[in-house]
Amino acid sequence: MIHLLQTNLTNANAESYLPVAIQIFFAVGLVAFLMFVTHLLGPKRKTSDKLQNFASGIESHGDARQPMAIKYFLTAILFVLFDVEVIFFYPYAVNFKGLGWDGFWAVLMFVGFFLCGFIYIIKKGALKWED
Repeated sequence: MIHLLQTNLTNANAESYLPVAIQIFFAVGLVAFLMFVTHLLGPKRKTSDKLQNFASGIESHGDARQPMAIKYFLTAILFVLFDVEVIFFYPYAVNFKGLGWDGFWAVLMFVGFFLCGFIYIIKKGALKWED
């Protein structure tokens, strides 16, 4: 196997995929083995208490489908939006010298668009929790 790693792999043949195939084989085999062993060794006593849904020891009452404030979802979407913004900054930070001034102006425009969106969000009151 070390010989395969040391050879020149410019020619993509079936032999060059052998380490990947071995790793996939071991991963699938381990999962199958662990599922089989837990099925054999696991407890098999199915009483009525064990078959009931677990509710933290608190008796359930009322309907679980209660309306939820849209602010929670809006906050989650905003978090994802600004998290993606940070992800787009990473390639620029890695290659900022190679991008030069054109890259700088592109990133500045990108930040400007996000600042416009952030100002819009603040003016619409999306981050106010008094409601």
